[in-house]
Amino acid sequence: MEERIISAQRRNEDDLQDSSLRPRSLDDFIGQEKLKDNLSVFIEAAKARGDSLDHVLLYGPPGLGKTTLSQIIAIELGVNLRATSGPAIERPGDLAAVLTNLAPYDVLFIDEIHRLNRTVEEILYPAMEDFALDIIIGKGPSARSLRLDLAPFTLIGATTRAGALSSPLRDRFGVVARLEFYQEQELQTIVRRAAKILQVGIDEQGALTIAKSSRGTPRVANRLLKRVRDFAQVKANNFINAEVAQQALRLLQVDELGLDEVDRYLLQTMVEKFNGGPVGLDTLAAAIAEEAETIEDVYEPYLMQIGFLQRTPRGRVVTARACRHLGLNYTEKEQNTLW
Repeated sequence: MEERIISAQRRNEDDLQDSSLRPRSLDDFIGQEKLKDNLSVFIEAAKARGDSLDHVLLYGPPGLGKTTLSQIIAIELGVNLRATSGPAIERPGDLAAVLTNLAPYDVLFIDEIHRLNRTVEEILYPAMEDFALDIIIGKGPSARSLRLDLAPFTLIGATTRAGALSSPLRDRFGVVARLEFYQEQELQTIVRRAAKILQVGIDEQGALTIAKSSRGTPRVANRLLKRVRDFAQVKANNFINAEVAQQALRLLQVDELGLDEVDRYLLQTMVEKFNGGPVGLDTLAAAIAEEAETIEDVYEPYLMQIGFLQRTPRGRVVTARACRHLGLNYTEKEQNTLW
């Protein structure tokens, strides 16, 4: 699949910009106010007790700040952060090596924790509950179990698919929090902060224009800002106002709701070839030459969030709101099945 600028999935360029644009404290972190308030209390309580913070599970769509929050938690606790991902831990020995190298009260961050191997996951259970590691030595009748004590630590797991986690693993997290999509005003503040770091001028309307096209996601906002900054440096004396932002986004084929050509192609295909739906997922995937899983996990969530697409027992249906946005004349369908 071709990388899309409005995709919330992490890209290589995001890693290059993250170190400078990431906030370093809960006070600097914009949005997610309820979660921040709770984390602040939990962190202060753990520090006052001289104890490790309860294990934390952060879940929600990609690009909302799960990795950033894990780094902030470690900074606020004054401990080291060790980061890895579920797919990177292939064998129990890999996890054992990570756990035994943690200093007291360190934070272990596992991204995409839902993709942990089940055998590896079972090693985590005693580690999370008792700070102990059970190792099997030998094979067959002579095999014996050895328990190693671990330093107290905090596991922070991040996932975009909380439902894919097994119940035993999910139940071992003391703090479970969902990150929500951001409001336009929050994204506007994020864009203005990032513009200052990137040393490009921007006014309120310019920041708001980028925020509206960011699909409720800070990662997308920062990525769009970088591209608009390039346009402003060449065409607008390094200053972004609403007109400059609109011109740059038009060149990127991103509209005021954050839809790109792929989103529009999917919706138009449903209208023109399937009378707006309902259409089955596999049929739709074949029609636009895309994998069904990609449509379900990448394209659909935002289209459903803004009310442009519905999932029904009979298949996917385009809404009247989507037709109006795309300028499609679809009176009959609006009257019969769309709202």
